[in-house]
Formats: sequence, structure tokens, C-alpha cells
Amino acid sequence: MTAYHPLFQDIEIGIGTWAWGDRLVWGYGDGYAEAEIQEAFRETIVNGIRFFDTAEVYGQGKSELMLGKLIKTSAEKIIVATKIMPFPWRLSKNALHTALKNSLKRLTLPSVDLYQMHWPMPPVKVETWMNRMADTCEAGLIRAIGVSNYNLDQTRAAQETLKKRGLQLASNQVEYHLLERRIETNGLKEYCEEEGIKIIAYSPMAMGVLTGKYTPEHPPRGTRASQYNRDYLKRIQPLLKTMVRIGNEYEGKTAGQVAINWTIQKNTLPIPGAKTASQAAQNAGAVGWALKAEDVQLLDEVSLEVVRAS
Repeated sequence: MTAYHPLFQDIEIGIGTWAWGDRLVWGYGDGYAEAEIQEAFRETIVNGIRFFDTAEVYGQGKSELMLGKLIKTSAEKIIVATKIMPFPWRLSKNALHTALKNSLKRLTLPSVDLYQMHWPMPPVKVETWMNRMADTCEAGLIRAIGVSNYNLDQTRAAQETLKKRGLQLASNQVEYHLLERRIETNGLKEYCEEEGIKIIAYSPMAMGVLTGKYTPEHPPRGTRASQYNRDYLKRIQPLLKTMVRIGNEYEGKTAGQVAINWTIQKNTLPIPGAKTASQAAQNAGAVGWALKAEDVQLLDEVSLEVVRAS
């Protein structure tokens, strides 16, 4: 197995900032706003978490702006990951460089630790984007190159292109949690581990569903309601009950903390969201301990059963 990029040394968990400024999916402004996000940031830093993942499209740039302001309030070294969305109209050779410059301006940073291609959209080829990423890395504007939502073939193409430039694909950020485990069977996880490409697991708590706070009687609202509807929530109750029972055996860890720790035991880097200080504290409680192998296996088995039933 190839070693992971030094960027990920000693990092067990990060924080995703999708909800920072996002009204459509997360309802920014309804129950939480900038003041709550500031508290979440402070709580995250107090608990020793330094890796923050954002993107130019989160909150239409608001997430990067907020993170940029908050970074200035901390004396700690913050590791920043952001993303470019390869919109179909971004055809020019300078499109990536321009997008990165705009992100850096919002973040008030001279460079970024990890720059990721958000989705594998056509018409520009993976190889073309990776060569542009390599140019930007060689210019000193980014420390590491990542992708997001790339399948096995696309990840392999990205890696092979970068190898020709003497570089390494550092990461692939994908949805991965107890209810979404396709990367284990489609070859992607195995390939990434062999090549030293870190899997960054977004939505490790399935957009809050694996915390147990949503029930068939009280399902999530907004865009999450269609995916995690009442019938689905009924079917996953055996998994949630198993998570609660296992958590109680680890000094009262919550179902959400068990869900995050499961992704850590799977050799991935989870980036749960944090809209409030209490959520940030909950996230921090997912590290500093480890699920036993037999508990990981039990969660594997129960999760597969409920997914098949769904």
C-alpha cells in the first residue's frame, strides 16, 4: 500500500461546512445562523479538530467567506480543503485558476491545503482537469490535489494522470456511512487504499439520520424528506437500536458518535457537519476511542440487512 499524503497525518476527523450559509438543504437562517456557526467553530477548535472542508458552491460562497473570517480568530494552524465545481461552461484553460483565486479571496488565504474537483462533470475530461490541478500545485497555490464523487475508473484516470506529473492524488471525497457502503463492493475503496488515496467520508451520519433524532413520526424536512421518508426510517430502526446499544457499552456514546467512529475504523476520514456548538461537541466525542472489531462486524451485518430491505 502506498503511503497517504502527509496532509492526513494524525487527522482522525474533520468538519464539513456544507450547512454554513446553505438555505436550500440545511435551512440556514432558520434555527441557526452566523452566530451559531462561530460557536461551532470555536467548540471544534477547543476539541482539537483542525481539518475544515468547504466548497465554492456551499451557500453560494458564504461557507468559504465564513470560514475565512473564522480562521483569522484562531491562533491554531487550520487545514483547509475546498472544491471547484466543474460547470460545463468552464471550458477555458484558466477556468480552474480563476475559480481557485476566487476561493482564496473568500478564504483570505494565499494557498489552500487541499483542492478538490467537486464532481466528474462533462464535457472537460478528467485528465484535462488533473493537468490543470497539477499546474496549480506546481505554482504553489495548493498543497494537495483531491477529487470528490469520482467512481473507480475516474479515480484511476486522475491518479495515472497525476503520476505522469510526479504527483499523487491525495483523496477522493465520497458519501460513505452505514447506509451507503457501495465503495466497499465496487472496487473504489480497495483501489484507494492500495494507491494511498485517502477516502474522505462525507455525510458519515447520513445527513443526521444515523443520530436517531429523526423517526417515522418526525422525519427530516426539505430535500432530505424524499430520500429518508417514513417508510425508510421504519426499516432502519433495527440498525439504530443496535447503534444505541453499542454506544451504551462505550460509556454512553451516542448513535451518531458510533456512526462516525465506524467510518474511522474503516480507514476513512469522516467530515460530519457542525451548525452549532453542541453538534461540534458531539462530533468531537466520536474520536479518542475505537469500536471493537466484533462491534464493527455486527454493525456491518445489521446495516447490510436494513439496506437490502430498503
